[in-house]
Amino acid sequence: IALSICAESIGIDSENYLWSKIRKDHKSDFPELVDRSNFNKRRRRLHLLVHEVTRFISGELNKSENIFLMDSIPVPICKIAREKRCKFGNDSFETKPDKGYSAISKQYYYGYKLHLVTSVNGIFHSMDLTKASVHDVNVLKEIKYGKMSDATLIGDKGYISKEVKIDLFESCNIKLETPARGNQKDQQHWHPVFRKCRKRIETLFSQLCDQMMLKRNYAKSLVGLKTRLITKIAAVTILQS
Repeated sequence: IALSICAESIGIDSENYLWSKIRKDHKSDFPELVDRSNFNKRRRRLHLLVHEVTRFISGELNKSENIFLMDSIPVPICKIAREKRCKFGNDSFETKPDKGYSAISKQYYYGYKLHLVTSVNGIFHSMDLTKASVHDVNVLKEIKYGKMSDATLIGDKGYISKEVKIDLFESCNIKLETPARGNQKDQQHWHPVFRKCRKRIETLFSQLCDQMMLKRNYAKSLVGLKTRLITKIAAVTILQS
């Protein structure tokens, strides 16, 4: 766990490169270094523990927080031209990626979608990974089954849903704040401070993409992809602490 998080924090997301660097520059520091394939297997088996460690650290950092941000980011698996030849997740329909649309790049992609909830300071709170075609509102419905309550949740226009907003407030006292669409009836004023707060999670996504290379995929299975994602988020959370 320490090796994988350390590697991600310094921008090494390839186990091949990590192992070659350790054997070349730090061989004396790791006299009983396991084989790389064994490391990969252990890393995948321990990804849920990494998640729990990240949740524990972020929970300590978010103790006094009651305002959270939610957004999603595309996680492509391969180029859209290779969609029909891609065998990633073919063992099950539930785990198989599909085609989705990225409003930021204004183009389609093939893969998954990462949904993140963070504090206003950009500290990780929770995450979910869905197929690329799943609408953000569907993930928002699951928030009430988590550990969040008595809080304000700020999202973008993709989370607009009157029914979900009422349900979140009545079930766990979560107040959902979103900007209004141009053609939306009964528009309510969206305070400028909410727009300013939302920039923090966008900054976090930029950090994950640039420093942690979130969209560069070396995984061959969904478990491998989840392991890489949670390790990157763990690295950012530990750096923030």
